Amino acid sequence: MSGGATGTAGAGATGTAATGTGGTGFDTAAIDALVGDGPAAWDAAGRIPVELLRELGAMGVLCAEVPARFGGPGRTGQENGELTAHVGALCSSLRSVMTVQGIAAAVVRRFGDREQRRRYLGQLTSGRLACVGFSEPGAGSDLSGMTTRIRPAEDGSGDLIVSGEKMWITGAAYADLVMVVGRYGDGPDGAAAMVPTDAPGVRIEPVAAPLGCRAATHCRIVLDDVRIPADAVLGGGRQPLALLFTVGLSYGRMSVAWGCVGILRACLTAAVGDARTREQGGGPIGEHQLVARHIAELYTSERIATQVCRHAAEQWDRTAPDAAVTAVLAKQVAATHATRGAATAVQVLASRGFTDGHVVARAYRDAKAMELIEGSTEISQLILARHALDRL
Repeated sequence: MSGGATGTAGAGATGTAATGTGGTGFDTAAIDALVGDGPAAWDAAGRIPVELLRELGAMGVLCAEVPARFGGPGRTGQENGELTAHVGALCSSLRSVMTVQGIAAAVVRRFGDREQRRRYLGQLTSGRLACVGFSEPGAGSDLSGMTTRIRPAEDGSGDLIVSGEKMWITGAAYADLVMVVGRYGDGPDGAAAMVPTDAPGVRIEPVAAPLGCRAATHCRIVLDDVRIPADAVLGGGRQPLALLFTVGLSYGRMSVAWGCVGILRACLTAAVGDARTREQGGGPIGEHQLVARHIAELYTSERIATQVCRHAAEQWDRTAPDAAVTAVLAKQVAATHATRGAATAVQVLASRGFTDGHVVARAYRDAKAMELIEGSTEISQLILARHALDRL
């Protein structure tokens, strides 16, 4: 089944590869072949082969919406969404790296000048890898608590100095660049700086044993008076912090939402396969009404999440005024359904799905993380409530 009820869940769920493009604009069979049966081992080891990430990056898979004039595939939000769901069904850790690369590209497109767009988008679609530094130990969704500073050097060189600490930064262990979002100088405005991870003063420390998306790597980044040239600050800086966050998080929420569609498709494929073939009481367990109810609930969740994501992608492609709030809605709906759906899949597979490394066991842990990242469930609820109170 493809693009409808279950999409493709990859080798971890069914042992088969997808064919065609599945609405992604990419040869999904080629992606499946590159990923192979690696996700379980990557999850156990906490690492994805960086060579694979660079190859996928050079294919344009990691930031598919970058226009062709900057070296990217130029896919629409709908196509990129289906691609993200496809990758998310294979491996949520890989999809997480894809998300942060896409966020970096989206922020460069929105705030970079012409030369910065040419330079950085060209790098991000040719194999270089990026992560994004928004969150801090004392500032997640609360922008007023942000302490990272991007300030002019005092020696008159024209360089800038970046200082601060970022926490829970996905993909930092692989990144060549970290897009650091911080306050510009001593004022209220913000800036996004493209900082090489090998620059003097940058220290990256992996977080040990995260619950979900283990192979994506989650890191603490310390920036100890890191010197960068002025042209590494997108658009010269002095943008509203809230706007920087909205652009980055809107893309991230869309990507996470589609990734949750992938989780649901992988879980549905695994649960259906088990319910059809495992017998109990003289017949397949899928013939038992309570098991059939679980399958129906999983199918319903996948359909709901897919449709809300398609609507959000449509608004994204139209640059509609409510595109940001529909991204929040998509992330909220898809993440909550993925968390419940993964638990349901474990229930159906029972001991078969209780083994670490199995696709539904990974999904169970990974889906919970989706209710926390890019704005927690509670933050999403506040945004949606505010939208309803103000607009309806």
